[in-house]
Amino acid sequence: MATMTRTGWVRLIVTALVVAAALLLVRLHRADGTAPAQASKGQRLVEAWCVECHAIDGDAVVRTDKRQGPDLRKIANMPATTALSLKVFLRTPHANMPNIIIQPSDADEIVHYILSLKRD
Repeated sequence: MATMTRTGWVRLIVTALVVAAALLLVRLHRADGTAPAQASKGQRLVEAWCVECHAIDGDAVVRTDKRQGPDLRKIANMPATTALSLKVFLRTPHANMPNIIIQPSDADEIVHYILSLKRD
């Protein structure tokens, strides 16, 4: 069995790095050539606090209790839904929602995310 020379090791390492970089670039782009969007802070907050009761475009697990909240995409597409109406709603206690204290900056992020679900 032949031993590899220093030049051989360097070529092997460089080849491995080039292959890893190429795989990373392929992974970071979709088939249409665009890079996938990272989850916004609002989306992460909704996923942490809201998806237990609210679906996002019908993706929630069907629950047996009668306190299932409305789909957030449907809320976003209601004619009366605005940033102001969502902010007021998030700051108002509701009997059928848990008492989560949402900081104003988090509320802004959640509102921005919900409004981003609106379909034209």
